[in-house]
Order: sequence, then structure tokens, then C-alpha cells
Amino acid sequence: MKNRILVVEDEEKLRRVIELQLAASGFDVDKAATAEDAIKLVDRADLVLTDLKLPNMDGLALLGLIRRQNAQTPVVIMTAFGSIETAVEAMKAGATDFLLKPFSLDHLTQVVQKALEVRKLRDENRELRAELGRRYEFDNIVGRSEPMQEIFNAIERVAPTRATVLLAGESGVGKDLIARAIHFHSPRRDRPMVKINCTAIPENLMESELFGYEKGAFTGANTSKPGKFEQADTGTVFLDEIGDVPANIQVKLLRILQEREFERLGSNVTRRIDVRVIAATNQDLRAALEQGTFREDLYYRLNVVPLNIPPLRERKQDIPFLARHFVRKLALDMGSRVESITEPAIAKLMDYHWPGNVRELENVIERSLVMCSGAELDAADIRLGDAPRSRSQNDTRFLPEGMSLDAYEQEIIREALRRAEGNKSQAARLLGLTRNALRYRLAQMGLES
Repeated sequence: MKNRILVVEDEEKLRRVIELQLAASGFDVDKAATAEDAIKLVDRADLVLTDLKLPNMDGLALLGLIRRQNAQTPVVIMTAFGSIETAVEAMKAGATDFLLKPFSLDHLTQVVQKALEVRKLRDENRELRAELGRRYEFDNIVGRSEPMQEIFNAIERVAPTRATVLLAGESGVGKDLIARAIHFHSPRRDRPMVKINCTAIPENLMESELFGYEKGAFTGANTSKPGKFEQADTGTVFLDEIGDVPANIQVKLLRILQEREFERLGSNVTRRIDVRVIAATNQDLRAALEQGTFREDLYYRLNVVPLNIPPLRERKQDIPFLARHFVRKLALDMGSRVESITEPAIAKLMDYHWPGNVRELENVIERSLVMCSGAELDAADIRLGDAPRSRSQNDTRFLPEGMSLDAYEQEIIREALRRAEGNKSQAARLLGLTRNALRYRLAQMGLES
């Protein structure tokens, strides 16, 4: 689309010359001889080019009206009575640029193009900021059930503080999004938020990743490097899957929470840091305390504000709203022609038990959109995952035939390791164990190495 320029000039010949020049440069042009006539055309203009001296109302007064009516429209002032004082007054009043008569037509075109480019950049920046706000505002996290409303109220209360928050809930319930909502609504919103996935970092690298290291601290450390906590200074650290942190790292985390200080690997220099910590886990940390795999003092330091996020099967009244939200969002992202989801499709989703929670629901909607050929997502289009087979009522066997309890347990552990491709932390999560508990069982099986 062409940009439309409103030219406000009382001298007819000059108005005509400017019109021809802008039209030749690819713009649509509206014209007005007075400020009063111009006001009627401002709403459709992408830029206003106005003379400073006009009959009755002058250009500065017109500028003020435009700013009150549409603050985003750029205004370029033209005048034959140019001075530094006039230019400063016009710019303070909100003018985008200033043209001193006489000016060349090429210069006029350059000024107009520059002003339009600046507007475009400002519009894009504003849209990006608005999108960021929509993405992480907690009131846009879809959930109208009473448990989720309680979560939202808690976010609103805890976000402005620097209190440590412990998010507990099954995998896929949205702990990451809630952590980001807390950060986004806190005074640290303009500072870094660094996410640390504790299961994704190998145990032998975790200390250097979290706290950094000095040159020469170990083989291959050719330069010094700050850790994740330093990168998040004055911001927020999100420790995901905190239950998988090894004991030696738990001690250092406790020190950061208590003293807000640490040393890099290979350094004697104590560094101070200002971070807010949000932690998340899908494990029962109280059970880990009883097993001795998680420090009690660290648990109480993390558990200042506990938020338990309910699984989707316990708040099924959210499913219709989540489903419609995902249909709108994913159809737009995928370029799908699907516009809505039918009530039978919603009913089918309500009947499912959702072991993978909200993440699984989003995946199901995405898969169904890919396969759907119409404009509505119907029950026949919904592609649910394979539900576990129910055991026959006549089947009296408790264990697989010919297998002892120990052998059955070892087979389950081996299967978990295969599915996790050898990742012990992932395998432990599949089995509902801590990583240390799994290592103990592997040692008993002679597989720890």
C-alpha cells in the first residue's frame, strides 16, 4: 500500500508543486489550504506536511491538535521564517522534522521518506512490546478454574517481591510460563531472566556452568567465563528440575540464597550477586528429604513461597478454553484454514485423562490441525495419543510369566534408560525417582558405570 501524505499549504502554486513531486515519488496525496480543512483529513494520513504560517490557525496549533487526535502521525513543519528558536519550538511540540523554505524537491522527498521510516520502526517496536506483554502476562495464561485463579492471585501478590518461589507440578502443567509471568510482573522485568535446566547439564559441568570459571581452572579453560548466575545479575534465575541437582551443587546454591555470594571455579575471589531465584520441580522433594538426596536447609530456603500447579485432569473445566486458545494460536502460526473447534471435539478432549497435561493438549491440537481438511476441528479430527491398555479382569497374573520382582524391576529400569537414550536424569523422571535413587539401583544391578 502507498503511504498517504497530507499537504497543508495556503499558497496554491507551491501546494501543487509539492503534490506533483510526492505523487511522482510514489505517494498518495491529500491537500488542504487551512488547518481547519486539514483536521478533517488527518485520520487517513500517514504523514502531515504543513506550513508554519497559515490563515487563522497556524502550523504549531495544528500540530498540537494532531498530537491530541493521533499521537503516532509524524508531522513535518515547513516555513520561510526559519530560525533556531522556531525549529526548537516545533520539535518540542512534537514535530518529526523541520524544512526551511526554499527547499529542493529532492530534499523534501528525503525528509518525508525518513519520517515514514522512523514511524514504521516505532510501530514495529510498539507491536513487539505489546506482543511480549501479551505472551507473558499472567492473566493471559489460560485457566478459568478455581485452582488456576488461585495461582494467578498468588502470582500477583508474589511478583513485586524478591521472595524465592518453588513451583511444583507434573511435567507439562506450565511451570515455565508461570515463572516467566512472575518475572515479567516484577520490578526486574527489564533485567535478564536466565533459565537453567538442571537435568540438561552433565553433573561434572554443572558447577562451571552455574558459577563460571577462571582461565586455567581445568584443561581447556583457555579464558575466564561467567556462569549463569552472573549473567542473571540484577535479574531472575529460573532453576528448572531443581530436584536433580547433585549434593555438592546444593551446598553452593544454599550459599547463594543465604549470603548472595559465590566463587568461580578456580578462583579465590568472592563475588556478590543480586538475583531472584524461582525453582521448579516435578518430584516430591519431601520424599527426597527422607531419602537424604536433597538438603533440608536448601529445601526450606527454596520453599519460601510454594505454588503447586494442578494437573490438567484436576481442572478439566479449563480444557474448552485451552483448546480454543490453541486452535486460534496454532492455526495462525501454521497457516491453517481451521477457524474453530466443535462441541463434540471439546467433549472428546474432556473425556481424555491427559497424562502429559497442557503440553500434551497443545500437541494434540497441533497434530489434529495438520490432519484436518475443513474449517472446523471436529471430534473425528482429534488425534489423541494411544491410551494404555487396560488389563483383562480374567487375568490373574500379577507379574509377567516366569519373571521375579527383581527381574521385573530391572527390566523396567533398562527400558527407561533405552527410552531416555542413556540419560539418567531423564530415565529417573520416567520412573518417578531421583537421579541418586536411580544410581543406587543401577549400582545394585552393576550398571552404574
